[in-house]
Amino acid sequence: MPDDGLPPLRDVIAAHGLRADRRFGQNFILDLNLTQRIARTAGALSDCDVIEIGPGPGGLTRGLLMSGARKVVVIEADARFLPVLEDIKSAYPERLEIVHADALDLSPDDLTPHPYRIVSNLPYNIATPLLTRWLEGSWHAGIWSPRFLSMTLMFQKEVAQRIAADPGTEAYGRLSILVGWLCEARIMFDVDRQVFVPPPNVTSSIVHLTPREQPRALADLKTLSRLTAAAFGQRRKMLRASLKKICSSPSDLLADAGITETRRAEQLDIEEFCTLARLIAEQDRQKRGE
Repeated sequence: MPDDGLPPLRDVIAAHGLRADRRFGQNFILDLNLTQRIARTAGALSDCDVIEIGPGPGGLTRGLLMSGARKVVVIEADARFLPVLEDIKSAYPERLEIVHADALDLSPDDLTPHPYRIVSNLPYNIATPLLTRWLEGSWHAGIWSPRFLSMTLMFQKEVAQRIAADPGTEAYGRLSILVGWLCEARIMFDVDRQVFVPPPNVTSSIVHLTPREQPRALADLKTLSRLTAAAFGQRRKMLRASLKKICSSPSDLLADAGITETRRAEQLDIEEFCTLARLIAEQDRQKRGE
């Protein structure tokens, strides 16, 4: 029996007649030793709230609670799992809150007034949109002011590599820049596909993100996003060609930034992208007569 006195997860799934639903990108982890390892990777949980997306039968939920989480708020879109989660809630009075909703429709900031960590085995089909929304949603009145203490998230390994990629590597791209601009990101460990029920077709990785006190360099979020979309939309082209979509004279822009026009997007570091974003924002202001 698990340490929390609740039935083993396989028994829970069998008793409730539960099966993974591909529509929700569901793959369950039934090993509570692994879920507790993920919980420990998140850091101290006793002095903050924890938000979990897509708990399913509650393997990670139980791991978080067994690891001393003060309070866990779970967001589950699939109503089939609500009775299972209610059973866990009964075993942990006052420590588990269940929200029946689509995580894409919610902001984590609205779920708790307290500092929080996000710890989740994210559904693959919404993992990247969720991460980008959470980061973009941590800007308030143009100021980077995150309320989350950290995010410890499971991604498809390929996506995790993109998140933590360095300039000059094949995985480096728009996601690497957004995350690296705002957070410290580390791949903590890989998770073999065979630990899931049902097994996905890919290896997964746990990524730990800690927000920076300030963005790595000054830039406007929307302008930086527009810039990286243009630059990496044609990543094999030189910047003087790929930036024509957003700039009338890419060669002049690159010269002002001190960047050789024959370089490609994957060769620029985050600070150089931010320099370009500031120059583009200034050009836009001049066009508007500001």
